[in-house]
Amino acid sequence: MAGKCEFCDKKTRFGNSVETRGKAKYLGGVGTKITGITRRKFKVNLQSVKIVGEDGEVRRARVCAKCLRGGVVDKAIRQVPFRLPG
Repeated sequence: MAGKCEFCDKKTRFGNSVETRGKAKYLGGVGTKITGITRRKFKVNLQSVKIVGEDGEVRRARVCAKCLRGGVVDKAIRQVPFRLPG
């Protein structure tokens, strides 16, 4: 299973991790210098949740947190196990 959201196709992105040293100019220094650049990953916040599909069946899906908060998917409602009559 790929590490991406099933609804918005958000997946891992890549960037740089920049290492600096020195004192900033506004603090009275001569400025910061870059001492190293390495690659890094920005991973998606995927959650495995039970959702209700378009045909009404309940299934598991890997969904990013933004789709969960934004209401893109409908989470399956857990039924109350026992209810007194009345």
